[in-house]
Amino acid sequence: MKYNKKTILVSGASGIVGYGVLKSLQQIEGLKLIGTSIYETSPANYFSDIFEIAPNTNSNNYFDWLLNIIDKYQVDMIIPTIEIDMIAWNKNHELLEKRTNVLLNNKTLIELCEDKWLFYKELEKNNSKYAIPTYLSVPEDIKIPFLIKPKRGFASQGIIIIKDEQTLEQNLDKIGTTHMVQPIIGSIDEEYTVSAFFDKESKLLAFMSLKRKLSKEGYTEIAQTIEIDGIKTALIELAEIFKPVGPTNFQFRKDNNYLKLLEINPRISSATSIRAAFNYNESKMSIDYFLNNIIPTQPIIKKGKSIRYTEDIIIYDSNNI
Repeated sequence: MKYNKKTILVSGASGIVGYGVLKSLQQIEGLKLIGTSIYETSPANYFSDIFEIAPNTNSNNYFDWLLNIIDKYQVDMIIPTIEIDMIAWNKNHELLEKRTNVLLNNKTLIELCEDKWLFYKELEKNNSKYAIPTYLSVPEDIKIPFLIKPKRGFASQGIIIIKDEQTLEQNLDKIGTTHMVQPIIGSIDEEYTVSAFFDKESKLLAFMSLKRKLSKEGYTEIAQTIEIDGIKTALIELAEIFKPVGPTNFQFRKDNNYLKLLEINPRISSATSIRAAFNYNESKMSIDYFLNNIIPTQPIIKKGKSIRYTEDIIIYDSNNI
């Protein structure tokens, strides 16, 4: 269907999620795409109709700038693709909603995902079987190796593997302050990224699972489409606890064949362009549902494998003959 020139702004467009969203939206006829980034040299130019340089999200003039851009281009929806924007927009949701549609998850879920300790306590309070045991001190019965994990942050950044007593001694001051303790659950060979789409009442409408290998930067580098036993039940049960709305990403590992939840990313996932290639376009679902009142249904997922690699974008000078 045509979308009558709906204008969509994608923030953080120079990052892998940002230009992944833009690439996914390019598949839709009738959209005008605006990419924004703090970086002048950006692939977002290649994937958007309009590119705007943004001030830093924490700067004093950021929201004045954003509101001006929304008004200037009559933007129909804004999509955050980096955590700093998602968090800032969530805190200023009412201000933004007066001007345009904002693709944000449940406010409380976003806040919980900012603090992994509070997130774990919510799972514990609800007696969730998907919770990984988590501590603010080193339990006597925990076995080396184990993890210390930042209480705040995204994309598996800052995790330290405690391999011996020396490493533990070097990092003791972090435990209970900036970091928390978790046993190592399962293995990297059984790690899964599952993106799901929920309606405004947190009813599961669609989902797609990938078995993944992470890059050093924390995003999906190699992915294989897969069907996971019990995953639909897990998503429904977790939705009862966290009340997600719209595109939501879940990270799981298997431990003795049981699913354990690593974290939730309450936004479109970094593998979004991969998913779109296999017929799960969560960006399109978002436009359909929140702008056009079209309820997404479960798509037929193509089977296959994806490998990410570095690609060159060549932009020739206009004075070339």
